[in-house]
Amino acid sequence: LRQYELSETEWKIAEQLQHALRDATLFFSRDTPNLATVIPAMEHMSNMLDGCIRDEVKYEEPIRIALSLAKRTLTKYYNLTDAADTYRIAMVLHPRYKTAYFKQLNWTRAYIESTRKLVRAEYD
Repeated sequence: LRQYELSETEWKIAEQLQHALRDATLFFSRDTPNLATVIPAMEHMSNMLDGCIRDEVKYEEPIRIALSLAKRTLTKYYNLTDAADTYRIAMVLHPRYKTAYFKQLNWTRAYIESTRKLVRAEYD
């Protein structure tokens, strides 16, 4: 069984990976997921991944490369939320977010206004 034992370097990489993924795991484990939390969750994960990818002291190169690939996949799915109106509608109707969330992230006025129009068209 010794042949399957992790080396010191492999243990270090495994610990770094565990640390990098811990925040995302805890974030998704704390609440019951709903449609209105998808965009904020993706935004949170994106920021967390960016920080880990830039941290050359804390994370070895293989971990930063893996996190970059995870970020690319996250971005792909984040961009797909624009194609589904339900995400924006759910956020505007959610009492915690409304359009303030979009403003807080400095999304364009045009995007926020198009979201308002989208909600009005759906429910007027």
